[in-house]
Amino acid sequence: MIEAETPLLAEHGVTMWEYVVLAGLEHGPAQSQVELAAAVGRDKTRLIPILDRLAERGLVVRTPDPADRRNRVVELTTQGRDVLRSCRTAIRAMESRFLARLNTNARAAFLAALETLDSSIG
Repeated sequence: MIEAETPLLAEHGVTMWEYVVLAGLEHGPAQSQVELAAAVGRDKTRLIPILDRLAERGLVVRTPDPADRRNRVVELTTQGRDVLRSCRTAIRAMESRFLARLNTNARAAFLAALETLDSSIG
């Protein structure tokens, strides 16, 4: 699926890791870059260049934490939400085409198996 998603993301101007970071911020700001790195499973030192690129494009903002000015709170911008939404729409359409090869029962069983596997991770 990653191979199928990569060109879809590229059409929206983001890499897979940039998409993962955008998705990691979907439900609200990360209170620190360290927290965001842990949430998306990326080392902090590798996250910084990703955040730099996303910030340069206006997809995220990093603001100083009033409680600790050394810390940066990371948040999606409206444009970042739009890009995330567009990427998700393209991915969902691709997944629907992929799953259309299965009959209704097989599709339900496949999705249930994926949910079971996903819940066993972590």
